[in-house]
Amino acid sequence: MRNTSHRRPMIPDLTRRKFLGGAAAAAVSIIPRQALGGPDRVAPGNKITVAYIGCGTQGLREMLGMLALPDVQIVAVCDPVRDGSDYVDWSKDGLRASIAKALNKPAWRQGAPGIPGGRDVARDIVETYYANQRGADNFKGCRAYADFRELLEKETDVTAVKVMTPDHLHAAVAIAAMKKGKHVLLHKPLANRVHEARLVIETARATKVATHFIPAGVGEQVRVAAGWIKDGAVGTLREIHNWSNRPVWPQYATIPTEQPPVPKDFDWDLWLGPSLPRPYHPQYTHAVFRGWYEFGGGALADMGHYSLWPVFQEFSLDAPVAVESTPSHTCTLLGNVSSRVHNDYAFPFACTIRFKFAAKGNRPALDLLWYDGGMKPPTPEELEEDRGELAAEGMLFVGDKGKILAGFLGESPRIIPERKSREYWAARGAQPAPAPERGRGPARSSGWVEAFKGGPPTDGDFSLAGPISEAFNLGAVSLRLGGKRLLWDAAGMKVTNRPEANKYLVREYRKGWELA
Repeated sequence: MRNTSHRRPMIPDLTRRKFLGGAAAAAVSIIPRQALGGPDRVAPGNKITVAYIGCGTQGLREMLGMLALPDVQIVAVCDPVRDGSDYVDWSKDGLRASIAKALNKPAWRQGAPGIPGGRDVARDIVETYYANQRGADNFKGCRAYADFRELLEKETDVTAVKVMTPDHLHAAVAIAAMKKGKHVLLHKPLANRVHEARLVIETARATKVATHFIPAGVGEQVRVAAGWIKDGAVGTLREIHNWSNRPVWPQYATIPTEQPPVPKDFDWDLWLGPSLPRPYHPQYTHAVFRGWYEFGGGALADMGHYSLWPVFQEFSLDAPVAVESTPSHTCTLLGNVSSRVHNDYAFPFACTIRFKFAAKGNRPALDLLWYDGGMKPPTPEELEEDRGELAAEGMLFVGDKGKILAGFLGESPRIIPERKSREYWAARGAQPAPAPERGRGPARSSGWVEAFKGGPPTDGDFSLAGPISEAFNLGAVSLRLGGKRLLWDAAGMKVTNRPEANKYLVREYRKGWELA
């Protein structure tokens, strides 16, 4: 495992509050639970016992990989939905079929209406999987909870939690777990507010638990490109462009006005968590939550963490000094007069965001540009020379002496045009290595296990997540303000040129849910 301690960015201390009174001082030891283990398996005392918080479609999908880890035992699950069938996914039967295959039960929920999710579904998956391993049909080793706070109070022998909730709950769950001495495996983003992201990082430092940010497990092709850049392949790096085909979910331009009933066995109040009360509507929940500033982080938080995490690490990026954006907008007719829709509550259908980073060490100032909703940079002349065109997703590294084009997750990076690539490799008497296989990488699958057992921190340790979290959350603030340029004072945690932006750095909490 790579030693990353030399490049951990420092996050300024939090201001205007007292920090984390009574936080746990040390990481917990691994505690066995009755009924774990079995013949030819990891001994119970050496297993990491996990509480799995968030049992929607992506939660269940990733649960299948965790169940297969021999050093891990899922002992509790949590979700405000008990047993739902109205989830949003990318195919009608794909999730059910993949679960059925993993459980070796082809008929599992076959013919049931809708797309499954919820805590009882998750418990059924866990218990069926472990029963298959042990050859015992009556295995009952997993408890289900609606409220993560109750889980953390009762499941005292849990070693770690995995957080798979909607974005607005990430900080609340992670901080509560760390204060209980639990190691934390967290999906992106760290939080969807700058202030909350800092709280998560500071809590990890104060409690000294092991942490892992899941997006750190991808991006090997970016690391390959970074190696070429450091070798001088394109001269001095000036710009990085990254574009995504997201959003791939319905994106709404107005707040829903209908008030349908809350689905049976769905605790809407718990789903809202720290957010202020509002009427239930399905346009807020499940995969659609990402499109709302209150609940999600937009396309950038969804996919930008995967592609840009290695960029922040490889090029030692701190928080940006300036952020500006260009959001799309929509119009409506009011009395036959076309009017632009005022929207400061939902992400745009498409946008570009420019992040400006100050010079650091031997690296000069650098611009990072993000595009989503079908937006892409212009086709570079070097690619036109090769009669190529940009794919739906990709990255472009622009130096003062050349460019490198990279795929999103698995395509090989390449110097463009092809003639310059040949010249570069001929001068070194070598050929570019083949692309790494597309996948999630060891950090995403099981690389965190050793860290949670007392080993060195992973490349996804929370202490590394400050700059990318601040950049992405500031991008959301710029969009929310209609594309305004923001000048960022990281030490003071404030936007200096637009005071009205600073209220969006924090969340307006429901009483009893305050984090600081």
